[in-house]
Amino acid sequence: MPIKILPDEVASQIAAGEVVERASSVVKELLENAIDAKATRISIRVMDAGKRLIEVSDDGKGINKGELELAVTRHATSKLDSAEDLFHIRTLGFRGEALASMGSVSRMTMTSHNSQETSGSRIVIEGGKIASIETTGVPIGTVVSVNDLFYNTPARLKFLKSDQTERQQIETLVTRYALAYPHLAIQLEMDGKQTFRSTGNGDRREILAQLYGFEIAKGLLEVVFDDEGVKITGFISPISVTRSNRKEITIFVNGRWIQDIGLATALVRAYQTYLMVGRYPISLLNIELEPEEVDVNVHPAKAEVRFKQPDVLFAMVQRAVKRALLAYSPVPQMNPAHWQTNTFNHQPEPAWINARLNWEETKQAEIDPVTGDPDVTIEKLEHPANNPEPSRIPLLRLIGQIGATYLVAEGPDGMYLIDQHAAHERVLFEKMSHHTQEISSQALLHPEVVQFSPQSSRVISESLEILNQHGFVVDEFGLNTYRISAIPTLFSNGNAQSALRCIVEDFEEDETPLQGLLADKLIARICKRMAVKGGQPLSVQEQSALLSDLEKCDSPRTCPHGRPTMIHLSVDLLERQFGRRGARSM
Repeated sequence: MPIKILPDEVASQIAAGEVVERASSVVKELLENAIDAKATRISIRVMDAGKRLIEVSDDGKGINKGELELAVTRHATSKLDSAEDLFHIRTLGFRGEALASMGSVSRMTMTSHNSQETSGSRIVIEGGKIASIETTGVPIGTVVSVNDLFYNTPARLKFLKSDQTERQQIETLVTRYALAYPHLAIQLEMDGKQTFRSTGNGDRREILAQLYGFEIAKGLLEVVFDDEGVKITGFISPISVTRSNRKEITIFVNGRWIQDIGLATALVRAYQTYLMVGRYPISLLNIELEPEEVDVNVHPAKAEVRFKQPDVLFAMVQRAVKRALLAYSPVPQMNPAHWQTNTFNHQPEPAWINARLNWEETKQAEIDPVTGDPDVTIEKLEHPANNPEPSRIPLLRLIGQIGATYLVAEGPDGMYLIDQHAAHERVLFEKMSHHTQEISSQALLHPEVVQFSPQSSRVISESLEILNQHGFVVDEFGLNTYRISAIPTLFSNGNAQSALRCIVEDFEEDETPLQGLLADKLIARICKRMAVKGGQPLSVQEQSALLSDLEKCDSPRTCPHGRPTMIHLSVDLLERQFGRRGARSM
């Protein structure tokens, strides 16, 4: 094909792909424009995950009538005059590409009223071409409506993620900017429902409480650092609050949300020796430094930056976080109950903080005969096909508890070591998921109110029907807020808020995602949280009841997430280990 110059329309659509990747890209650019315009109130409205409508309105200084058409022209900006100005940028926007890019891949309407003029004006752009310009009476500020995103580039539309993913991206973006600019009143509405609102009173903890709940927000550690012209402020989580990935590590540089692996690594290293491998903190760091020390013009979406002295900044972030950890982290307090030991006349009463077992139930009368070794023995490892594992376990005789974590029991074919947490998980899961009649509920004396982030609230809302079918009574109680009026009787001694929060919290370190029905996934997560924990002493009656319940389960050998509930040591294996009998001939 011969070389030719592309038409302006095609060139604009190609260039737009660097700035407008998805719906959240539009929200980001418009939100940053509103912040640059010195707005105090910003309202964002989204329909159909941004494909049908994205509307951002603000009360900023607005655009002059004579400059409205120029504002939607590519490379038109009021932020800089020369290339040298790139190293003195103090605004979020500066390239003059965003509005032109949006207009080329959508039907865009922009209405603006500058405070120095008596009336406003409106411009309509379709596919990069100006359709109309008119004078209109509107309040001071700017409203930009982006309709039918990617209507003229259907290939781009096909490559968008699911609506749920796109909504989550938008919600994450808006909440992060609300944290960075707590003095702004920001409101987000998705499909006619308000999902987030900040008051603009400047209190970051108030916004953190909306995202992570009051208790976590109250426990976050404040970071305050100022040295050599670099100021680092924000919040980090104590070592007791972690996540399984880096998604909750948020870093702003001069008010701009960036993704920088080096700075994130510096933050994580400050926690070194404090956290388990694979666990990460929640953090919000706002780094302020001279514009000359950072290059913001290295990424089309301005999500990445380069620093003049990256090693120095890396060390400062690490020092700031480490200082906050040492200054605010409380010294762990040992529960005196853990110092007590059993005597002939005294057994410590178990401190039930989770679910209650039904201690009145008796053992099964029938015995399920077992032929061959059901668990991991030497013979099974060598000839696994010849040793099929039975789904049931035999009647077991309780011997006792080891380390307040494992039960020891004797069966007709050897000894069983049982993980009390995994076993209780299995018992609760089968009682919850295999019910043949309505699960009984225990009304709470005082209904509990729980607040979630917009992303988490959406998950809870979609799970309400399943929860209410399984003995919970949960209903919406305001913006991203839910009221728990009752919980299943099985969990009557448990923490109602913990049961609800575990649905949306990240997977724990020993938990693997379940395949199958959504109801089973939710119930499995709740049972994991509500089951008796390792390290919790159980009375003899409680140990016996747990063993009896486990024998009745359909799949007693694993917890709902696939972790083994028991280890079996056959009599034959014990005899060989003690040298009472030689190994069998191969």
